[in-house]
Amino acid sequence: MSENTDTRRYMRVQWQRLALVVAVLVVLWLCLRLFSSIMMPFVVAAGLAYFLDPVVARLERLGIRRVLGTLLVVLAFGTIVILFVLLLYPVIMAQASAFISNLPTYIQTVQTDFAKLMRNVQHRLPYSLRIKLQDLASNQASSLVTYIGKTATNIIGSGFAVVNVLTLLIVTPIITFYFLRDWPSIVRHVDGWLPRPYEGLIRAQAVEINRILSAWIRGQAICCLALAAIYGIGLTIIGLDLGLIVGLAAGVLSFIPYVGTVLGAITATLLSLSQHPGWNGIISVLAVFAIGQGLNDYVIQPRFLGDRVGLSAVWVIFALFAGGAAFGFLGIMLAVPVTATLGVIARFWLRRYLQSPLYLDAPPK
Repeated sequence: MSENTDTRRYMRVQWQRLALVVAVLVVLWLCLRLFSSIMMPFVVAAGLAYFLDPVVARLERLGIRRVLGTLLVVLAFGTIVILFVLLLYPVIMAQASAFISNLPTYIQTVQTDFAKLMRNVQHRLPYSLRIKLQDLASNQASSLVTYIGKTATNIIGSGFAVVNVLTLLIVTPIITFYFLRDWPSIVRHVDGWLPRPYEGLIRAQAVEINRILSAWIRGQAICCLALAAIYGIGLTIIGLDLGLIVGLAAGVLSFIPYVGTVLGAITATLLSLSQHPGWNGIISVLAVFAIGQGLNDYVIQPRFLGDRVGLSAVWVIFALFAGGAAFGFLGIMLAVPVTATLGVIARFWLRRYLQSPLYLDAPPK
């Protein structure tokens, strides 16, 4: 009788724990859905605090108080970011000015080349198909103009987006300071909420998640910076207008595997065609991106990222697109941490399954 009572009590506790986990997940999902528009500064600040905490912890071990160390690290990080922007600002503005001044020439060149291409294509098409294509183009012209007008109106009227960017730049450093100052206290509180029978087990999985996340963030940041430097310098050397801007953007977007390289190559190719019609510019652009991607695949990524993170390129791409579809840019920022967490949990339960009677026991004869 006592054994049955203990079993029922144990099962009831297990169901209560499962219900608690499900309730926490539902609350987190509702918070993301309801407050996604205002959570960006908090998510960015939490990511920066996670990234900068080892530096503050090292200063604390050297005898510097946590508050002072946090203030010094935040100020140093902000100063580095500002100096980096100020150093790039003159070059970016010079390239942007040159592009704007040459824009009419580029447009005329594209129109001429496109008209020549269309004439060549039309000469090879039957007469009836040419008439249908002309009618289709004339019918869609008005709708295209209307769409462009609406898009321009939305862009011009999106002052709220500018306010959000300014809010992000002003509020994020403040939130980062408080997160970084209180990081050990936050970790202690969360650790104190763990169920005691599974404390060691959960902590071991948290250590594995932290190892994967820190390795991925550090390695991916180095890879993106290296690609941004290679693309930016390479496109500038071959004389492409806006080459530095396109190269830096392609490098930053390379946290999505191959997406930054492909988008950067397409954009740079189109700019090269508008600037210097012909194959020489296209070959130079493709050579820059081929060299950068080759160095990334065979030198940079194996050295700084490798296979130790446990996140394949396919899962990273899927997670980023799924997060973007579900929660927008906030989902993109949370995609990799969530994927790393789910990967650790999935591997843990897979190991448990492979050691369980459900997998090992033979059916009764």
